[in-house]
Amino acid sequence: MHSEWSWDAVAGSMERTCERAVEIGLPSLAFTEHADFTPWTLREGVTIPGAWRTLVSGNVLTPPAIDLDGYLECLRRCRDRFPGLRILSGVELGEPHRHGHRVGGLLASGEFDRVLASVHSVPVDGESVDVSDLYRDRPAVEAVRVYLAEVLRMIERFDGFEVLAHVDYAVRYWPAGAGPYDPAGFEDEHRAVLRALARSGKALEINTKVPLPPVIVRWWHQEGGRAVTFASDAHDPATLARGLPEASALAESCGFRPGAHPADFWTRR
Repeated sequence: MHSEWSWDAVAGSMERTCERAVEIGLPSLAFTEHADFTPWTLREGVTIPGAWRTLVSGNVLTPPAIDLDGYLECLRRCRDRFPGLRILSGVELGEPHRHGHRVGGLLASGEFDRVLASVHSVPVDGESVDVSDLYRDRPAVEAVRVYLAEVLRMIERFDGFEVLAHVDYAVRYWPAGAGPYDPAGFEDEHRAVLRALARSGKALEINTKVPLPPVIVRWWHQEGGRAVTFASDAHDPATLARGLPEASALAESCGFRPGAHPADFWTRR
């Protein structure tokens, strides 16, 4: 879940999200705010939300640093206001394998209950471009393979996280003209990522913004994955917990079971 403390969540609100959680009977949630360190090159024709324009210089978007003090103070207020709701702190590190010193400084705060790692951009010809931009100048299948190769590189080079976020991030931008997305066409690449993640002892996130293909969760279990977590990847209160019933049913059908507390990872049976 993201709130106003994630630089890209222009409609986010931690307090209203907690209100929504209580309203729908959600017992716990985690605010895993974005910590992105990679400046992105915006190629010609790329459109961005108006609120992001102040972050652009020339054709480069530089995400701002997370306001950690403001975030933690807001978290404390929400915990006081909603004592029956378990509210976890968290951070989603973008490309942490490329920013070791800055990531280390952030994690040294020791304030996070959940640490996620993700890939939103990849290096191309000496520049970093958003994953969505990969489809502009290469076949769709190659774009997905470039993305998965970078995810594998991150897992192999950075150990300071607990959960891999949205392993299918590139699929969000799969072009309609390329036909239906079929994960079977990328089984080797997915299994390489999942195998490395399993060896590291980390958990796989089932992100419901775009439903994760069930076969990927099955591959995760087959490769020895120990745990899964769930995320709506919501950037506004209204989409909190979207797809959660379907995601939990998928996890159970693939051999994972809930922990003792709703905030616990689901582990393999």
